Amino acid sequence: MTKTTTRGRGSGSGSGSGSSTRRTMTAATRAAAKRAERGHREPGPGAADEEAPGRPGTPTAGRTVLIEPKDENGWDDPPEPSPGSFEEDAAQEEGEPVSGAAARHGRRRLLTAVLCVLLAAGLVAATVLGWRYREGVQADQARGQALTAARQAAPVVLSYDYRHLDRDFAAAGARLTGHFRDEYRKTTTTVVGPTARKYHGVVKATVAAPTGGSPAASVISASADRAVVLLFVNQVTTSTQVSGSRVDLNRVRMTLTRTSDGWKVSGVDAL
Repeated sequence: MTKTTTRGRGSGSGSGSGSSTRRTMTAATRAAAKRAERGHREPGPGAADEEAPGRPGTPTAGRTVLIEPKDENGWDDPPEPSPGSFEEDAAQEEGEPVSGAAARHGRRRLLTAVLCVLLAAGLVAATVLGWRYREGVQADQARGQALTAARQAAPVVLSYDYRHLDRDFAAAGARLTGHFRDEYRKTTTTVVGPTARKYHGVVKATVAAPTGGSPAASVISASADRAVVLLFVNQVTTSTQVSGSRVDLNRVRMTLTRTSDGWKVSGVDAL
């Protein structure tokens, strides 16, 4: 009885141990299969190092983005970049803020504008100064030329002789210009000529001059094309109406104008 009982327990014990062993092996097998499956799905940290040299691998950095067309007609034309975008990109690449680059560009434009204004002002000032200098030089030349013309014209214009009036009036008219020449011709034709012929009038004019000095004449004002000269003129008159001769001491203001033929008398006023 004792042996039978012993074998029966031993046999039962052996059966229980075998079942337990089989269950343990089955669990271990399933765990190994799961690990193997996970190993195929998720390679370990060293898997990239163990890949074959010719085998394509996955990208090590970055990601791929799929962009679908905007519509069925395809992509729209991309906008063209403006010049300002290049300046902004350059400023960003250089590490300078866009606002700082714009401010610097604005200062350069302002400086350029200021320099242009100063240059224009300098040119205008130089032109004005040059024009005034030229006018001054021309005025100085006009003073001398007009003074000489007045001294030469006064004796001719203010003198006449009844014996050759036409010659005297023609010589005087050659030294006159403008409206004054027309007035002179009209006056000598209607008044002076007939009176001189009737009374045998003779008038001889000379520009007064101090003893041993130059004729008494001076320029009152002068420009490049016009001058006013003051002269002291002595007129000696003889006629049948005067016994002997009469001397008149006159002050004459004579206006002269530059013409293509030189300086001509354009006005005479007795003061």
